[in-house]
Amino acid sequence: MKSIYLIAPSGANIDPKSPEVGIAYLQSQGIEIANAQCVHRVQERFAGSDAERLNELNGLAKVDPKNLVMAMRGGYGIHRLLPDIDWNGIANAVKGGLQICGHSDFTVFELALLEKTGAVTLSGPMLNYDFGRFDENGKNLSPDPFMWRHFVSAVKDRKLDCQIQAPQSFLGEVAAGSITGLLWGGNLTVIASLVGTSYLPSSAQTKGGILFLEDVNEHPYRLERMMMQLVDAGILQNQSAILLGGFSSYRLYDNDKGYNLERAIEVIRSRLPKQIPILTDLPFGHQAEKLTLPVGAKATLEYSPTGFSIKASW
Repeated sequence: MKSIYLIAPSGANIDPKSPEVGIAYLQSQGIEIANAQCVHRVQERFAGSDAERLNELNGLAKVDPKNLVMAMRGGYGIHRLLPDIDWNGIANAVKGGLQICGHSDFTVFELALLEKTGAVTLSGPMLNYDFGRFDENGKNLSPDPFMWRHFVSAVKDRKLDCQIQAPQSFLGEVAAGSITGLLWGGNLTVIASLVGTSYLPSSAQTKGGILFLEDVNEHPYRLERMMMQLVDAGILQNQSAILLGGFSSYRLYDNDKGYNLERAIEVIRSRLPKQIPILTDLPFGHQAEKLTLPVGAKATLEYSPTGFSIKASW
């Protein structure tokens, strides 16, 4: 990984120190940074005007494939741009070797590109949260070693290989198995917002797939409601397996009276065919410890009551 080309397609910076710290860290690893000026753009809550952000995305069609493209942060903003994105031009760049990485709001770009072209992208770290980190006292934090190791493996070797040891309580009727299918997914809120649109991969594309989900700042009842929407739309039962990553930064209330994330998952478990396992504790989401997952690649999942492994090459 010699060069990272930054893009800011969604929200503007919340902390102006974060991108500078992230850039400094990456440069300390011998990585050249291109298009760094994008981190300073601001218009309302967005990282620049719609036209600026759209032009930057469409410009990926001409970015040197030696670069890894990395989103600065998520938030919201790419939905505004979807009708005018040059999907085929960007897909041709990916086929020529360009790699593109991000998560959160970037899910909409990755899934729309997959739906329109079949191109593989990376659901993984972004500049601000993963490389421009601080502790509660404002001291710089080094990137998470797990995240960095799997990120480098994905970018340099185009490989995913991870074993997760964690008890599994929602497997259904099949206690252990091996599944190969299309790996796809991302932020649950974004995915739910795409149901019924032409930007969500079709049921034919994702049939028998391995769907991964994560979210942040969403109470378990909201998570249940969105997953129920995916059930009622026929999406979850079209998969071979569901992987649940981090669902972070929410708080429970007194009137929940024992209702929590586990209860929400139990309800979804009861609505799915019992041969489809739901696996938890995937290290992915709005958290420091995260995998880099190839959206649109074939992956192999092996699971048991004590954990699971996931492997892919692309």
